[in-house]
Amino acid sequence: MAPLSLEDFTGAVDDVERTQYKILGGLQRVQEAFQQKRVYPHLGRLVELHETLVSILKQTEDFRTPATGRIAGIDWEEQAVTYQWPDLEETEMAVVEDLIRWALPYIRDTIEDGTAVYEHVDENLELETVGIVPSYVEEGYLMVPHRDVGALHVLRYTLSLIEGDGETHRALKTTHCKTVREAGVDAAPSAVKLTLIEERRDLPNPATYVSNIDLHVPYRETLLPVVKRRLVRRLAAETGGRDVRRQ
Repeated sequence: MAPLSLEDFTGAVDDVERTQYKILGGLQRVQEAFQQKRVYPHLGRLVELHETLVSILKQTEDFRTPATGRIAGIDWEEQAVTYQWPDLEETEMAVVEDLIRWALPYIRDTIEDGTAVYEHVDENLELETVGIVPSYVEEGYLMVPHRDVGALHVLRYTLSLIEGDGETHRALKTTHCKTVREAGVDAAPSAVKLTLIEERRDLPNPATYVSNIDLHVPYRETLLPVVKRRLVRRLAAETGGRDVRRQ
């Protein structure tokens, strides 16, 4: 369950102080996760929540005109503002708006803490190619050493384009192929790549990348997400913005 959600803000209509404590408690749990260098999924969810709250406030300002009347409430599921006549200065909606304005600075501070952890890991991360890089890099393999448990995780990735809201985004999908244990963690990446080619002949000349980092960070909550985002940037540069769909 997420430490903080959009629905938490509706509690303000019944008890503002209690809701404030609940929000601060949720943010404290997120900060504790960041202190443990566990970035995901908390950072992404908090950024999304912040954007939604800012959007709601903007809608209330846009709709609060003589032509449209005063704000009546929020459709939380659709993330849309509803409004009606007459004047609603003292209504429940005003309480929720005040709560959002109160909470935004605390949320931004927590996002900054999580971003600092993410950037620290990203700055200390190296992503190298294994062997010659083929012309087609939209499919391949990603090797991520997890030295805390003596394992080398091998993932197969696929890069695709997703279009929506007038924009095109790159999406990276990964599936776990195998885990090499103990001494194999320091095996030559080229040897692991050769084994993959023998085992999975549908990619005879795969683009292959291996990450390396000296920091000790959680694998699933931090290391893997940061490595994947770095790979997306790397692939975007190597494809040069061309259509990534296979010809």
